[in-house]
Amino acid sequence: MGAGRHVHCPRTWAIAVALAMIVSGCQSKNGVSEALDPAAIAAPAGQNGAGPAQATQSLGTGSTKITMLLPLSAAGPAGENGRKMLDAAKLAMTDIGNGLLTLTVEDTKGDSALASKMAITAITTGSKVVIGPTELPAAQHIATLSGSKRPPVLALADNFAGGAGVYAVLLGEADSAAAGAAGLAAKGSKKFVLFVAEGPNASAMEKRVANSLSIYGATLAVTLPYSAGDGGAKVVDEMGSLVDAPDAVIVASGNDSPATILAALKAKGIPGKTISVVGTNRWLEHPMDPLFGGAYIATLDPSETGPIADRFRTAYNYPADVNVAYAYDMVALTAGIASAVGPDGFSKKVLENPNGFRGSTGLFRFRADGSSERSMPFYRIEKGALKLVAKSTSGF
Repeated sequence: MGAGRHVHCPRTWAIAVALAMIVSGCQSKNGVSEALDPAAIAAPAGQNGAGPAQATQSLGTGSTKITMLLPLSAAGPAGENGRKMLDAAKLAMTDIGNGLLTLTVEDTKGDSALASKMAITAITTGSKVVIGPTELPAAQHIATLSGSKRPPVLALADNFAGGAGVYAVLLGEADSAAAGAAGLAAKGSKKFVLFVAEGPNASAMEKRVANSLSIYGATLAVTLPYSAGDGGAKVVDEMGSLVDAPDAVIVASGNDSPATILAALKAKGIPGKTISVVGTNRWLEHPMDPLFGGAYIATLDPSETGPIADRFRTAYNYPADVNVAYAYDMVALTAGIASAVGPDGFSKKVLENPNGFRGSTGLFRFRADGSSERSMPFYRIEKGALKLVAKSTSGF
């Protein structure tokens, strides 16, 4: 992904969005009762430890009203990431948004209950899009609410699966698994087995991976849910009785380290000359175990922020990371749509355009179920490090 070395034209984003999207009819203006059903579900419990709230900030003078919810005064990494995202939003507004958007930035303090309340306020008071929140319980809560004319929410919460009209921006495990499987399928692997941690996302994971493989003429032979407590040996033994000679196994371990199931696979000689292992981005949240060696993973390059890296460092005197890139892309995307279609152009048809959008994190698109799909680098783990196999792979 060499985009970070190219000269960036700020207007390129708007042009790319305009060319890529399907232009839909403008939405009509509707009252609060249509934006969100009155019977609101109780907000999730709040969190403690935040500092004094930062004042609301307003950026730009455009006719399209956007609200961005960030944990600006939260303690620890959450607050640090929130402040980075604010700087990213300011750069995107300078590049493309100032004349198109009025961006109101609210401080959630890292409090899920407050974030939910702020999101509901934004949804019901005329915002065309809500960017954020970053708090997972708040994003999940918003996804449970319904409204016939609710504006879209571009959630910045980690590990959020998405929901109708509430889109998951950050890379999810299902997308990583699907793209990783596609990377091997593109090289000729045909028969796959999926080991997936038990939980509410297991079924969605299976569907995403199966759909991705079908694009390349490959198949998901069997899905084997497992629990972290059983060590993985039982389902690995079960695989041997269910599937004859798979080409690859995918291990989607969720919150837990994949080490236990990888140990069980290693005892069976997997990975080996004929069977490969595909991991996910969630593996990288754990210390790099020697058992990870030889596995393939599709994930974003944490050091790659596309065309904004140099200008961001110049503007703010610190390097951009993927959180910066996510925030920049969402502000730029809303500005691009406002430019191409107008303030009332944020329809499902536009946001769920199958051609997708290209941003500083690469090519991505949103699905009807609120999940996202991304094209990303494809790696092999060697000697405790990610070695690039292909610059780009995707499950779409």
